[in-house]
Amino acid sequence: MAEDGRRGEDDERGPGAVYQMFVVMEDLLDKLKLLDYEEEVLMKHNMKSLTRHYFAASPYMPSNPGEQFYMFTIIASWLINQAGRPFEQPQEYDDPNATVANILAELRAFGGQVDFPPSKLKAGSGEHVCYVLDRLAEEALKKKGFVWKKPSYPTEEMEEESVMEDDAELTLSKVEEEMTEEPDDFEEDIIDLDALKARTNQNEASVSSKPDDILESNTDAAEWNLEVERVLPQLKVTIRTDNKDWRIHVDQMHQHKEGIESSLKEAKGYLNKLQEEISKTLEKVGSREKYINNQLEHLIQEFRSAQSKLSEAKERYQQGSGGVTDRTRVLSEISEELEKVKQEMEEKGSSMTDGAPVVKIKQSLTKLKQEIVQMDIRMGVVEHTLLQAKLKEKSNMTRDMHATNLPEPAIGGY
Repeated sequence: MAEDGRRGEDDERGPGAVYQMFVVMEDLLDKLKLLDYEEEVLMKHNMKSLTRHYFAASPYMPSNPGEQFYMFTIIASWLINQAGRPFEQPQEYDDPNATVANILAELRAFGGQVDFPPSKLKAGSGEHVCYVLDRLAEEALKKKGFVWKKPSYPTEEMEEESVMEDDAELTLSKVEEEMTEEPDDFEEDIIDLDALKARTNQNEASVSSKPDDILESNTDAAEWNLEVERVLPQLKVTIRTDNKDWRIHVDQMHQHKEGIESSLKEAKGYLNKLQEEISKTLEKVGSREKYINNQLEHLIQEFRSAQSKLSEAKERYQQGSGGVTDRTRVLSEISEELEKVKQEMEEKGSSMTDGAPVVKIKQSLTKLKQEIVQMDIRMGVVEHTLLQAKLKEKSNMTRDMHATNLPEPAIGGY
């Protein structure tokens, strides 16, 4: 179950927090299957089923941000509707910022914690995408009334212990057969027959009286067979081969050597025959090649002469093509200059036939005449002003002169 406070800084969560989104994605896939998303979402929109780590971001997995973001918006809108809140299904060409903002607003309405920027969801994969979908899936399961229960484990009945026969355990009959067929494959424990015979003689000597008649068994054959079957599992002999024993390795080396020598003899014969056949075939090919060369000598000479002529023709063609390219380049330059001259002639002809410059000159002349008239008026005004100033100054000077020529009053007349 996802928790709101499960995200934080990387150094606080530990090094394993990078892989937490893979676990959340697996839990999310199980919850979506419980909500039957395959029929209600995938079949409705004709989409492929999600993989175990579809929304988990990793550089080692292929990613398609556009497809993953569209799948994220479709599943998120479906989960919000399943949780009991109306939400319009986003379209493929809607504004991603508005779609993400609406989904986060619904998540906050459910009480989910959003402590990451909305741009983290536009990639369509990553830890925050898995968190949002997992939180919405939990709300949808709560709305459905689904409750996680503890797993119930079935009680296993104790089976009877069965005795497994080891490959190294052999019955006495198998041991005797292998001793007669392959005596050198492994080293057996040799029974000391002399000691056994001496022990038997001691037992016979201890017997005081020797029976005169031949001993005959009174045991039933069926009972004897039953007893043999009962005792047979206890008569198994375990032969343990010591891999560190050098004798075994030496015997194996001799066996491998003999096998290699026998195989080498057969292969050597086959290789000699193959060599002889190859040498004969090479001789035939060489003689046939010489015969073909002799028969086709004149054709080869004709081919060489034709090839030399072809090379000469190619050289002449290259020279001719080089001259053509140079002349083509010169022609293009001349045509460009001709175009420029034509343009200049057209411009000059249009300027000569065009009356716009004359009209401009007339307008300029009329404007100059008007300006001259205005200047004449201004000059007349200035001359008049200067004349008035001079007359005024002259009248002032004459007045001053008359004032200085007046007789001084007689002093002491009273």
